[in-house]
Amino acid sequence: MNDKPNGERLGWRVLESTNLYSDTRFSVRRDRLQLPDGSEGVYTYPVKHGAVFILPITPAGELVLIRQYRYIVDAWLWEIPAGSTHDFNGGDYTDLVRRELWEEIGGQAEAIYPLGQTFAAPGFITTQVFGYLALGVTLADTNHPENTEFIEIHPTPIPEALDLLRTGEHTSAIDAYFVLQQEPLLRAINARVIRGCTFENVVEETRCRMEEIRCHMQEIRDQMQDDCEINESIRVF
Repeated sequence: MNDKPNGERLGWRVLESTNLYSDTRFSVRRDRLQLPDGSEGVYTYPVKHGAVFILPITPAGELVLIRQYRYIVDAWLWEIPAGSTHDFNGGDYTDLVRRELWEEIGGQAEAIYPLGQTFAAPGFITTQVFGYLALGVTLADTNHPENTEFIEIHPTPIPEALDLLRTGEHTSAIDAYFVLQQEPLLRAINARVIRGCTFENVVEETRCRMEEIRCHMQEIRDQMQDDCEINESIRVF
């Protein structure tokens, strides 16, 4: 079965697909292909579950960052809270976001909004990443990490959090994608908090802005779909 319909339409034909390795979190797959020019090629790549990445904002207008030890690279890194979807069923990840907030920062959110999605490294791995904004996040006295998680919790003023990314001290590419994508919204939240707006006002204004963003993104997706259909018609013709 060809699970790459866009590739198939472009003339990428899967001749053979082999599962080289599997465990509970990812597998490694090798595909032997016939390419559009008639030549053959091989793609070997990890197939991995998705992940949620979260921008937690406290009632004081701080972005809750963490510093986490990462064994693979043997380094302490600035990050935003995140978690894998590998043990979560369903397409609405709001409950998973709440779970990850509680585990990683001991946090509970008043309101949660989706921020869209991206791919972690589409030339190498299948992982799709889903961003979320969590507002009104209050922190308990302790977090509840897994036994492999060593985490420091750092509620950080939004301008300082942005500076950590711009100066290269915060180096996570996916974090940068969601934080900088939402920089206008984060700065607007920061400005409202400085002006002394109530939390309810911040949530309502944020909800309206998120609806505007959602509509804009839907327009972009619709236009991309129209462009694909036009290109396909031209190719067939």
